[in-house]
Amino acid sequence: MIHILVVDDDKNLNQTVCTYLNDCGFEAKGVLSANEAYDEMYNNLYELIISDIMMPEIDGFEFAETVRQVNKQIPILFMSAKDDLPSKRKGFLVGIDDYMVKPVELAELEMRVRALLRRSNIEMERKLIVGNLEMDADGMTATINGEEIPVTTREFNILYKLLSYPKKHLQGHSLWMSSGGLIRERACGLWMSM
Repeated sequence: MIHILVVDDDKNLNQTVCTYLNDCGFEAKGVLSANEAYDEMYNNLYELIISDIMMPEIDGFEFAETVRQVNKQIPILFMSAKDDLPSKRKGFLVGIDDYMVKPVELAELEMRVRALLRRSNIEMERKLIVGNLEMDADGMTATINGEEIPVTTREFNILYKLLSYPKKHLQGHSLWMSSGGLIRERACGLWMSM
């Protein structure tokens, strides 16, 4: 199942969007601020982010820019009341992939989410099989020859990211985001050298 993080300080809209996306077969989780999003991303894998721009403390531009510094692949869709060209331009310059002006049609939001996932080659089922190792991102389980092996959430996220891109050299900052983005980048390097 595809996990989507919805970051919007409008609690009612956040809940409406999450409910709609869940009804469409996604697993949407809503948070009310960028700081809550960082906390959420620390413990969970997400395939797509939907974010507002105007939020307390950290706005959507800064949030998207921070995410982009550590994860260049995850699709980011802005959903904002700001309908001016400079805001749209700034959003695309910081690295978002799509922009919708509120109020949004939920059916159109679903179509754009599916298009972003398709362009990013993100599959609905999140299972990874490499040799005799099978990783299930929905259940956060890893098995070898059918026998479950104990891994922490952080270990799972880093290993899943590494195995998802077998022919790509991943920088520490990319693994940093896979680990949730909140541990120090140097700590990721230390983890990988152990």
